[in-house]
Amino acid sequence: MTDTATTTPTAEQQYTTYHERRELSVVQPKGSLALINTQWIDSEQPIYGVPGKWAPLPAGESGLLVTAAASDGIVVDGALVDGSVVVRGKDDANPSEIVFSDTVTGFVIASEAGNYALRVWDSNSEGIQEFGSIDGFEYNPDWVITAKWSEIPGGKAVGFEHLKDNGATRDEVIPGDITFTKDGVDYDLLAYKAGRALQLVFADSTSGDSTYSVGRFLFVAPNADGTITLDFNRAVLPPCAFSYSFNCPMPPKQNRFPVPIEAGEKNVLKKDGSLLHEE
Repeated sequence: MTDTATTTPTAEQQYTTYHERRELSVVQPKGSLALINTQWIDSEQPIYGVPGKWAPLPAGESGLLVTAAASDGIVVDGALVDGSVVVRGKDDANPSEIVFSDTVTGFVIASEAGNYALRVWDSNSEGIQEFGSIDGFEYNPDWVITAKWSEIPGGKAVGFEHLKDNGATRDEVIPGDITFTKDGVDYDLLAYKAGRALQLVFADSTSGDSTYSVGRFLFVAPNADGTITLDFNRAVLPPCAFSYSFNCPMPPKQNRFPVPIEAGEKNVLKKDGSLLHEE
């Protein structure tokens, strides 16, 4: 008789599995290490690393206009480009997919201001070739926090700075307050809506020392009982830690912990153990 009973993985084992999956995700064809360019288009121009001329569309239309010869080998939505073709953006209900070669693909993203950029991905990028591991802390149960979740009716808009925006802010919707007390210190954190989850952008006293300088992300969701679980062992490095072609949000003042959070991811390492990015 076969024993079909299964053993529930420990928190440490779940953390190990999560970390292994994270390392696999960043080397995928559109994983964070595959992004080689994000170029915003405000006039007809070439884009570094790919063929064709790229131009904005009239205001209110989604995407970019690409002009190329058949010999350039650009395929948009399964058809070879020979002339000019509209490439629909990710804000369209049916965004376009672009193929430049066996390893290089792309798609068009939109900004809040209504302009568009081409993102170029290479499944054989230099970053993927150099990647060794994501360095992380050992599992730390001290940084699994049960916080209070207080919903804000209608939410509130809070401006977040981004790494490449020269101090300008972008409003994000904060649907509730996250509060807790740890070691005698009261915290009141801001997390904004990110799809079906909430995204907490934070820094701590390890930032720029043993962890990536810009900060880290934690994705969470409120519990039905009015609490919210903050498992900082699931804290991840922002995409800009993997590719300079990302523009990441920066932690607001109240999400900057004065203490070290020695849990979660630390830095991206090359095969030789050195840092992939210094910043």
